[in-house]
Amino acid sequence: MQLELVTIAAGPFRMGSRNGQPDELPQHRVHVDAFAIAVHPVTNAEYRRFLAATGHRTPSMLDDAHFARPRQPVVAVDWFDANAYCAWLATVTGQRCRLPTEAEREKAARGGVDGVAFPWGDAADLPIAPPHAAGPHDVGLDPPNGYGVHNTGDLVHEWCSDWYGADYYQNSPTQNPTGPASGTRRVSRGGSWRHSVRVTRCAARSSLPPDRTYTDYGFRIAVG
Repeated sequence: MQLELVTIAAGPFRMGSRNGQPDELPQHRVHVDAFAIAVHPVTNAEYRRFLAATGHRTPSMLDDAHFARPRQPVVAVDWFDANAYCAWLATVTGQRCRLPTEAEREKAARGGVDGVAFPWGDAADLPIAPPHAAGPHDVGLDPPNGYGVHNTGDLVHEWCSDWYGADYYQNSPTQNPTGPASGTRRVSRGGSWRHSVRVTRCAARSSLPPDRTYTDYGFRIAVG
């Protein structure tokens, strides 16, 4: 099974925002080791192969006409579903497939440009037509960012591996942060087709209890 990945070199970047929400403060410098990340969120076609191979439970919206196109991001998967997919993919590919950390996901979204507001620049306008009100676009229709990564600011919120802590940035490690040791919500990153504001800044944080499912929640894989 061929994975569409880009490798992001080890190095530092500025995480968070000086003028965003309180949980994005303070902006701070973080070093992240090299990792690879999928160029787009996991699609329905990719997730269906996992379901066929494992018999894992089917997401509630997978056969809904608004969400069922092969190249749409899979939605209505909880954090545990996303991890189960990663575990299966690791056995198929022989690679260490997992959810990205919050720091990795933000670094990937920034495309190598420190301080950029959105993956495509500082303008809030998404450089493609707005998604239909009933569901997300197919993946990969937006211009890639500087790393060649798509859809980090639109389509769906994407599960990350970390527990969420609103004050985590106050004392987070400067090397490969992985989030608090425990919590009640898992971090998610990215935009949402169903929000009135459908694009999300690179630094914006979101979170959800790990057993919840929504039609604007999906995930992408990291390797390494």
